[in-house]
This record gives sequence, C-alpha cells and structure tokens, in this order.
Amino acid sequence: MNTDHAQDAFRALLHTQPVWDTELPAFDPDTAPDDPLTLFHEWFGEAVAAGQPEPHTMTLATADGEGRPDVRTLILHDADRRGWHFASHSTSRKGRQLAVRPEAALGFYWPVQGRAVRLRGRVVAASPEESLADLHAHSTGALASALVGRQSEALGSAGELARASEAAWERAGREPFAEVASWTVYVLVPGEVEFFQGDARRRHVRLRYSRGGDGGAGGDGDGDAGVSWGRELLWP
Repeated sequence: MNTDHAQDAFRALLHTQPVWDTELPAFDPDTAPDDPLTLFHEWFGEAVAAGQPEPHTMTLATADGEGRPDVRTLILHDADRRGWHFASHSTSRKGRQLAVRPEAALGFYWPVQGRAVRLRGRVVAASPEESLADLHAHSTGALASALVGRQSEALGSAGELARASEAAWERAGREPFAEVASWTVYVLVPGEVEFFQGDARRRHVRLRYSRGGDGGAGGDGDGDAGVSWGRELLWP
C-alpha cells in the first residue's frame, strides 16, 4: 500500500469511529455540590458502577523550565481535601519538571458515561514519610518497579531491563519494606476543576469550579478548610 492509500485508509477508519455509542446520563449543574472534591468522588463512584475500565487512570501534563509541555498517563493515588495525589520518582522527567515549574494539569476521561474532569493548579511534594507509606501500600510489583528506578533514562537493551527487573522483584519479595529515596508523592492543589458531561445532541454541560479564599491548601492538615469555590457554566 503506497503512502497516499495508507493515509486515505487511516482517515476513513478515523472518521468512522463512534463517539459515546451508549446512553449518556443526565447532569443538572444546579444540583452539583459546593465543592469539586465531593462531585469528583460522586462521579468516580458512578464511573466504577458503570463499568468504566481503569477509572483511576489520568493524564498528567507538566512543562519544563523553558515551557515545553509533556504529557503522560498514570494512576491516581488519592483525592482528598489537600488535592489530587499521584506518585513518581523525583529523578524522572516529570519529577525534574515539577522541581523547576511546580504546576500541572490533570485529565480524567470516562467514555462509558461521556464524562471528563480537568484540573490545573500548583503541585506540592508530600513528606518523605508519606511517600514511603504510599510506596508500601501497593503491590509487590509496584515496589519492584520503583526499585528498578532510572525512570525516563535511556535504556540500552531489553535484556538490561529484564535483568534489573528480575533483581528488583527478588528484592521486593525479600524486603517488602525496602526504601526508595526518590519515590515521591505529589499533590496537585487545584485552582480550577472542570466537569464535562457529554450530550448526544452536542449540548454538553461544562461546569467549572474556581478556587476563591484559601485557608492554607497543600499543608499536612485539611488543605481545603476555609476554601470557597466559585462556579460557572461554560459554552461547549
């Protein structure tokens, strides 16, 4: 197949893909709670109940010191009054970028219900103690992956990875409480949170929460205490 035919075949395939080939739930923004965390917890539970695969996966966008963007998919570790939690090595590309530009955006997409959630705000690193507890709260495989380390570095060969992984799995089984100094929990403290509900007639509902007064978000206590949230609808 020549290049033109391959391009035409790709476009034909692309343009025939269905969008939300299912019955979508209704969302009345007038009934939404006063804060975005409560609504996120509700929507997350509904996504799980609807059978959405891996609803805890999300897209994280960061930028380097020159403003060049990066994006990747990772796992949500928690969402509480402090913010939305994720974890990585501080030595990884995302960790280095957050060290020089501690701001990020998160995106969740739950197509089973035609829903998406977007957040952006500043990012703070949790304490070493909290990061270590997070590391040990997950599976042996997660610990083994963290023990391999060297995330985002150039890899010489698949064999090199296999040997390092095998050694890490062996150590994770032998030392279930092994420490990984670079493992860091990050907390995104949102300034904005947008909830998107798709509509078959393209009358999508977009509800944006914007942070007002802040009683010290991002600390070790109840970071959302004293926070007021403004709400507004956006054109789809």
